[in-house]
Amino acid sequence: MVTLFSQEYGKITAIAYGARRPKSRVAGTLQPFAVVDVELARAKGLPKIKQCVIIQSFRKLRADLAYMAYASLIAELVAILCPEQQPEPEVYDLVLAAFNLLQQRNPRVVTLACIWQLLALTGFYPQYKHCLQCGQEISFPAYFDAAEGGAVCLSCGATSKLPLLSQQAGEFLDRLINLNWRQPPSFTVTGAALIEVEKILAQYLLMRLERPLKSLTFLNLLHHASPDKSAPMWEQ
Repeated sequence: MVTLFSQEYGKITAIAYGARRPKSRVAGTLQPFAVVDVELARAKGLPKIKQCVIIQSFRKLRADLAYMAYASLIAELVAILCPEQQPEPEVYDLVLAAFNLLQQRNPRVVTLACIWQLLALTGFYPQYKHCLQCGQEISFPAYFDAAEGGAVCLSCGATSKLPLLSQQAGEFLDRLINLNWRQPPSFTVTGAALIEVEKILAQYLLMRLERPLKSLTFLNLLHHASPDKSAPMWEQ
């Protein structure tokens, strides 16, 4: 079974008979993250893959474990958030842009931007401009309520145990959600702000999806296996 994602038809689950055989015509073309031209045949149940040609390989995303982990997180979320055979052209364009930029910029930041925008496109836009409780415009630092899906001002969240989002992290979150993929700007971010936004995202994903993600577990394993701890660790 293979999960495909197309601009015109959205997510498609198909069968690739004999794909594990060494002499199979599609064995070398059905690679993770690759852009492919696929010919499908109608069948009872799931469609059958008749022919597959690679258009863009994204080899770097498979050759390096860290890049693979980031790309896997994006792919897993698309598979979960997008229903079967429902056109999602904006999501397709976002993922394609992210996979291209992953190979050029900091993959950790690119993945964060892609996931926040993916959540927004699929109906989970975080309300971080106005307080969820009083409606006043948010001025960072502010609290973030992952369960309710947005920010809470300091006054309304004073007695809560919600995590605090600093001014730098709030500005960074805004940059990620509004990132222009055609002309991505160059900017820097502190390690503290990066970790804040990662933790907020991990909590938000867990609340929205109501289950842990295998790809986040993989990222955590990479972090613990890294001698200098340079790989990210997103707590679930």
